[in-house]
Amino acid sequence: MLHILYFVHDLADPAVRRRVLMLQAGGALVTLAGFRRDDNVLAAINGIEPIELGRTKDAQFAQRLTAVAKSAVKLRNALRSVARPDVIIGRNLEMLALANRARSVFGGDMPVVYECLDIHRLLLGDGMLGGALRSAERHFGAQAALLITSSPAFVERYFRPRSGLHLPIMLLENKVLAIEAATTNNIVSAARPPIAGKPWKIGWFGALRCRKSLALLDDFSRRMEGRFEIVLRGRPARSEFDDFDSFVRDAPFMQFAGAYKNPEDLSAIYGEVQFSWAIDFFEEGLNSSWLLPNRLYEGGLYGTVPIAMDGTETGRFLASRKIGLTLDNADASHLVALFDGMDEQRYLAAFDAVAAQDRKQWMIDRADCQGLVQRLAALTRANEQIAEIQALPQLHRNRGGLQ
Repeated sequence: MLHILYFVHDLADPAVRRRVLMLQAGGALVTLAGFRRDDNVLAAINGIEPIELGRTKDAQFAQRLTAVAKSAVKLRNALRSVARPDVIIGRNLEMLALANRARSVFGGDMPVVYECLDIHRLLLGDGMLGGALRSAERHFGAQAALLITSSPAFVERYFRPRSGLHLPIMLLENKVLAIEAATTNNIVSAARPPIAGKPWKIGWFGALRCRKSLALLDDFSRRMEGRFEIVLRGRPARSEFDDFDSFVRDAPFMQFAGAYKNPEDLSAIYGEVQFSWAIDFFEEGLNSSWLLPNRLYEGGLYGTVPIAMDGTETGRFLASRKIGLTLDNADASHLVALFDGMDEQRYLAAFDAVAAQDRKQWMIDRADCQGLVQRLAALTRANEQIAEIQALPQLHRNRGGLQ
């Protein structure tokens, strides 16, 4: 069984839970190590007791770097009870640094994988800090065996032209993990317009970190005078909002329904809305324009009509499939115009277009999980072959000395 040591930036991140479940479904043994930012019990993984390396805080980059540096010094002790892994994965740049350190702790000859699912704005700066971070990424990524990322735009807009990394790339989109029969059997198969007199509902689910989206959806729903209701679910990045709870409480047509478990709760929560907000202005023009968010795939699988921003990778994804609604300008007036005259007939046409898509483009099944683990296992075989080739000259020298 392939043993994977997985370093993560946030042990309470539901996306970390999903990746671990995926690796386990593929047949791997996973040791999880990383930092904690909150105590999200919904992100707990049965059968895994993570190695906690410390606590970090959102939006405090310097504090995170200090915490990582301290943990690197103590890493040998933290890993003392861990069996030698076959592969080490670092989820983002700081964790890649720890993955490299762990490789040296275990002897320095197992493959390291760099998993990067967001391009932090600091990496894209033209100043000294941006240059230093890219230099650090090149340094820590120089000996990596594979880069895993989630959007073609990350490759086209950053990794190939700017990062300086020259690694094999695996595109692993943020699709819904659907390995249980209960998950795949609950796919929505019928449209659900609202009951007469009830509002249409737009769901914004997942990592809630975009202040501009929150204000825009509030303004839009007020202008629509209750004909549209906004449902929020997930983990608010409270450091990005002045007062998230007060804002939502004072918004007459908006509600926050709390956290949810992914993938177990997806059918229920997406079954309550007609539209999915797949827009993010958190790093507008950069990462937010390049990513393909989790909610795009979740909504597509469970039959909600996605809303994207024109000119983004998500917008291009929808346009290429002729599905969803695209907003061409980020203000409430344009959003009102986009939904002007929304009725059952128009909604059903949009729903049918989403429902006609191949389900496989939204979901990861057990065979996909096995394929991922096989790809990682192949790295170990390649490493062994390289070691054998490197050992040949020494072997020939030894034989020459015996003759």
